[in-house]
Amino acid sequence: MIFGWGKKKNNTEEAVTGETDSGMQEWAEQEATEAEAAAPESAERKGTEEETAEEETAEEETAEEETAEEETVVPDADEPKIMEPEDGEQETADNEEDGSAGEDTSVSETVVEEKKGFFSRLKEGLTKTRNNIVSGIDSIFSDFHKIDEDFYEELEEILIMGDIGVRTTGNILEELKKKVKENHISKPEDCKQFLIQTIKDQMRVEETAYEFEKEQSIVFVIGVNGVGKTTSIGKLAAILKGQGRRVLIAAADTFRAAAGEQLAEWARRSGVEMIGGVEGADPASVIFDGINAAKSRKADVLLCDTAGRLHNKKNLMEELKKMNRIIDREFPHAHRENLLVLDATTGQNAMMQAKEFAEAADLTGIILTKMDGTAKGGIAVAIQSELGIPVKYIGVGERVEDLQKFDSDQFVDALFDVELS
Repeated sequence: MIFGWGKKKNNTEEAVTGETDSGMQEWAEQEATEAEAAAPESAERKGTEEETAEEETAEEETAEEETAEEETVVPDADEPKIMEPEDGEQETADNEEDGSAGEDTSVSETVVEEKKGFFSRLKEGLTKTRNNIVSGIDSIFSDFHKIDEDFYEELEEILIMGDIGVRTTGNILEELKKKVKENHISKPEDCKQFLIQTIKDQMRVEETAYEFEKEQSIVFVIGVNGVGKTTSIGKLAAILKGQGRRVLIAAADTFRAAAGEQLAEWARRSGVEMIGGVEGADPASVIFDGINAAKSRKADVLLCDTAGRLHNKKNLMEELKKMNRIIDREFPHAHRENLLVLDATTGQNAMMQAKEFAEAADLTGIILTKMDGTAKGGIAVAIQSELGIPVKYIGVGERVEDLQKFDSDQFVDALFDVELS
């Protein structure tokens, strides 16, 4: 509808206004008529929409009821009923559950570990060596039906390949032949126990081997870098402290970076005091200070760490001899113990190190480390048999309790997988 708006305010104003009023009235009447015509249709549509919404609501309620019925399953008598936490309680419940589960797991693992003795850990650690030596020996005993030279030759080859060494193997076979003859043994399987006993006899440690633990002693610990020397000192300090001994550590490994810090951490863990540890200091002066501190503090055992000396480095070996002279001069009445730390994984190279170090120091014992990761554990038999230097400690793990006094019976039983009686 087109409206005309007056531009003249005199003669035409009333005409325009009248025309406008007439047009507005007609428009209003037309709108009213259209509204009356549309009202039934709108009401009908609104009713339809309300019915549709009610149907959708009913369907949703029915679906929720069916879902609830499916989820609400009556548990079996043997199954625990699971209660879902309310909103706001889920996080707390999860935290409590995680904490209690971790605590239960930790306690369980601790109990299991406490029940697992050193023999079990030793047997587990010697798995590679056992597979390398004992499996071959078992095949010989099962394959041969009589004891003859071929039998002994096969046995000899297996023992040598297991890093037991030529000389030690010869001694073992000589003793075995003697026992076979004395006991009139003809079947290979009957002499296996004699072989085990012969190997044990080659590794006997005298009861006096650990006298230094009971007397005022200076324990000199030597070895090349990487064999576990510093770690062994820390573990040995903890063991002696646990026996009620007053222990002092002299950190004379002043060549290797952070060696003093590493040993200081072990001293802290073990609850013992330490002297030295300054990088670049004179090792002999550290030993001198350590001896004086041991005297004044009435220490029972002075553990002396040294630089990782290579047996073919003449200047380092001379430094070792110098420190030994200081100990002999300043503390002559102390019990002397010179322990060489060897890495069992190096096999016959460990034997060569032991021979060279024996020329620079009067070795009284061996600490054999990393027995839990080597197939060359037979070197323990060779060192003791050929050099006459007893293996006094053996390590099969990273924990303090994984360093233990060497027991030849226990070692051989673990090697041959013989259960303790």
